[in-house]
Amino acid sequence: MDLSRRIIRSTVDWSAANLPLADYLAGRFTYRSREEWTERISSGEITVNGQNADPETILQLHDSIEYRPQDIVEPEADLNYQTVFEDDSILVINKPGNLCMHPAGPFFKHTLWHLLCSKYGNIHFVNRLDRETSGLLIAVKKPKLAKAVSGSITEKSYRVIVHGRFPEMMEAGGFLVNANSIIRKKRKFVRQMPDAPPFESAMTTFRNLHCSGDLSLLEATLATGRMHQIRATLCSLGYPVAGDKLYGIDEKMYLKQRTGEITEDDRKRLLLPRQALHSAVLRFTHPVSKEELFFELPLPDDIKNIIYRKDHNDE
Repeated sequence: MDLSRRIIRSTVDWSAANLPLADYLAGRFTYRSREEWTERISSGEITVNGQNADPETILQLHDSIEYRPQDIVEPEADLNYQTVFEDDSILVINKPGNLCMHPAGPFFKHTLWHLLCSKYGNIHFVNRLDRETSGLLIAVKKPKLAKAVSGSITEKSYRVIVHGRFPEMMEAGGFLVNANSIIRKKRKFVRQMPDAPPFESAMTTFRNLHCSGDLSLLEATLATGRMHQIRATLCSLGYPVAGDKLYGIDEKMYLKQRTGEITEDDRKRLLLPRQALHSAVLRFTHPVSKEELFFELPLPDDIKNIIYRKDHNDE
């Protein structure tokens, strides 16, 4: 494991199959233009399935793309994670709300993976959180333990602030499908099974904990663990997540963030710099001792202050 050098790997999924290589890279890694990616491909920095490629190479499902960049400057990130629990087998981490888990795009050393591997050696994450999602994560120090821990998780819930007055309780069972958005990776939630793949089943139970003005603080309990499950479901239900550039009040915020064009008015509409989503509760069985472990974190201040500030303004 080389922690000194960045190697960015990605695998082509259904959304990128049949795209030219340069188009795929420009669409997914927007910190470079298509012309800049074309130069990188031509210089030999990027391979497809281990072979040098042409910018117009048509990608196939499950193709492996590897990029060995030389000069990417990493954006700032919040590197102040907290260790909630540690023993010889596992780590339970409280991840801040502006920190990637794995190397991706321009992030390498500014990732939780790099921070933990630098301290503990090769670690493996059991669950995943988006860069802007804070809260509880499990990592194992031996890869063979990951499956046992994953299969033993019996409780996993989040706290999330949404726009709108949410019902007291809602069970959202259905499917996640391609949203047909200008942003390729965006998904949407539908109740009825789609006629054709790709789709994934998804089940989330939402409970309203508190309302303040036109905002609601929810508990979201997952029965399935799909990419963007909570955010995509709430957006499709008409309750976008506060601070969310992709599934929030305006998906164009996502593109504006990528290009550095977010205005002060945009920031006021978003309410906070990152999505108001926090991994608050985890319950699982220790893979060695077989003891049931339970962890619960309070809301971080940046999310909590939205609700309390709104309460104060309503007085």
